[in-house]
Amino acid sequence: MLHGWGWAGSGRLHLRPDRPSSLTPDTAVISPQDPTLLIGSSLQATCSVHGDPPGATAEGLYWTLNGRRLAPELSRVLNASTLALALANLNGSRQQSGDNLVCHARDGSILAGSCLYVGLPPEKPFNISCWSKNMKDLTCRWTPGAHGETFLHTNYSLKYKLRWYGQDNTCEEYHTVGPHSCHIPKDLALFTPYEIWVEATNRLGSARSDVLTLDILDVVTTDPPPDVHVSRVGGLEDQLSVRWVSPPALKDFLFQASVVDDVSNQTSCRLAGLKPGTVYFVQVRCNPFGIYGSKKAGIWSEWSHPTAASTPRSERPGPGGGACEPRGGEPSSGPVRRELKQFLGWLKKHAYCSNLSFRLYDQWRAWMQKTHKTRNQDEGILPSGRRGTTRGPAR
Repeated sequence: MLHGWGWAGSGRLHLRPDRPSSLTPDTAVISPQDPTLLIGSSLQATCSVHGDPPGATAEGLYWTLNGRRLAPELSRVLNASTLALALANLNGSRQQSGDNLVCHARDGSILAGSCLYVGLPPEKPFNISCWSKNMKDLTCRWTPGAHGETFLHTNYSLKYKLRWYGQDNTCEEYHTVGPHSCHIPKDLALFTPYEIWVEATNRLGSARSDVLTLDILDVVTTDPPPDVHVSRVGGLEDQLSVRWVSPPALKDFLFQASVVDDVSNQTSCRLAGLKPGTVYFVQVRCNPFGIYGSKKAGIWSEWSHPTAASTPRSERPGPGGGACEPRGGEPSSGPVRRELKQFLGWLKKHAYCSNLSFRLYDQWRAWMQKTHKTRNQDEGILPSGRRGTTRGPAR
């Protein structure tokens, strides 16, 4: 590190108050000033002293790079006031603001400096994905390139325009959901496709992603369903009833492309094949499928807050009568995973909700199969356009 000094990208020295100096900006100059080079390139630089500063002849000069003194064999004296430097096979800059190349007098004082920018041109950004929260905005993220690191400050700009007319627009709210993301908060058109792309630029070049074409209605997501309630189904020891309401922001038109009888915005489903005497934590999420006739599935919302409920305890005695006890020599937790496998099998056979997913706390997961339409209607279940999922349980 350079003690008592700061270095700007312009190549000019900035003094810090903890170390005064009598040097003037014209004491010496490094050429080239602030060069930009590809990784693996070579650099030929010179430090030329102006005037007659004490102890500042070429034979007494030396170089540092990022605060570390360079080997004398990398330098040679060209004349009484000029010291040359040769660097080969340069690595990428340690910091995106550039590496500090400094020329020193014999006593260690700084005479001049330059910033070296060594890196790679940007690669083509890819994997652009976008979503709209309640059709009021648009957020996009992307991957910067196959390798990503350029060792230089690289600027990414998200551009968008209406597909058949209109001018290019530039997104302004960056880093909203990560380092490579941008948020467009308003003034978006519906029923008209957008073209979206990302441009990357740095000191060594530029690159542009492929164009993503999308309709806002096809990438809508919303808030989790509120007011999730879980309750027992009478005295049935293997069932729970789950009810929730549609997200308020999309209440008027959510799921309007339903292909079975509408059951209004009040939604419900019954979980069957559960284990008696077990506490379940249930979470629900929704997918705004078919908004204004869109033929594409929307994007899943976040999960709702967990809601807990328990199934009634079984009144039937276990093997041999009374409560079940672990086998001799087997820990009490030994049968748990085997029971989980059996439990997941029961869920696949007996679940009454379409498009459900259960996530257990030990990461087991089962995806529910769609049940017969008449069975869903008998149970008051969701239409296929009104997609919802729940997850649980925990013992």
